Amino acid sequence: MMRVFRKAAIEAGDRIMEIYDADDFEVKAKSDDSPVTEADEAADALISAALRAAFPDLALVTEEQSGSHDQQVTSFLIVDPLDGTKEFVQRRGDFTVNIAWVQDGVPVRGVVYAPAKGRLFYTDAEGRSVEEAGPFDPEKTGSVTPIRVRTPDNGALYVVASKSHRDAATDDYIGKYAVADMKSAGSSLKFCLVATGEADLYPRLGRTMEWDTAAGDAVLRGAGGHVIRFEDHAPFAYGKPGFANGFFIAHAPGVELKPA
Repeated sequence: MMRVFRKAAIEAGDRIMEIYDADDFEVKAKSDDSPVTEADEAADALISAALRAAFPDLALVTEEQSGSHDQQVTSFLIVDPLDGTKEFVQRRGDFTVNIAWVQDGVPVRGVVYAPAKGRLFYTDAEGRSVEEAGPFDPEKTGSVTPIRVRTPDNGALYVVASKSHRDAATDDYIGKYAVADMKSAGSSLKFCLVATGEADLYPRLGRTMEWDTAAGDAVLRGAGGHVIRFEDHAPFAYGKPGFANGFFIAHAPGVELKPA
């Protein structure tokens, strides 16, 4: 499974970068007014074809195919072919390719590829998370390094928050902690920064969908981190109606979590 995920993510990333590096590309608006580009659609077609060929019997949910959003499943493949479309459109680089396998409501395998940043994170065959060093060959794995959350210092936490969706409620919540450093990042990269120990805490008090989070969540879990519901700190489950997420907190163990 992870060989298929990795290859599809890299090939999709290559196609995305061809469009990203072009002089111009088309941007359309979806029914919810969010942007979609030819890169989203090209990457989705490539990944979907690869997953359907390799795993014809598994349910597939993908952001760009609205017909897949009506399924009621707890074990499924889930794809966001280009997370961070706003970052892509504004050529800020913080966008990712995301592919995950959710088993019984838990994302247990995933790949997050940030082609403009040259960073590739994924779970290995045992579910442990690694970062691979580039350049990335779809057919051949390069040098990989295991990644692990850091032990947080609650008197000096490293926090990461959304670049495009930051709001006063998020700032108010972060203000409950003793923060040594605050970063902004786009897309599912925020999960990966917690997974590598570059951050301790990522709170999200805003709308997301399961395809936005599943792959990053899998990478974080495989690095020893946790994702929990914001309101009650209960486990964060997948396969919810319409694949819509509530608010959540991604964190390293040892962070002294504050109430909502």
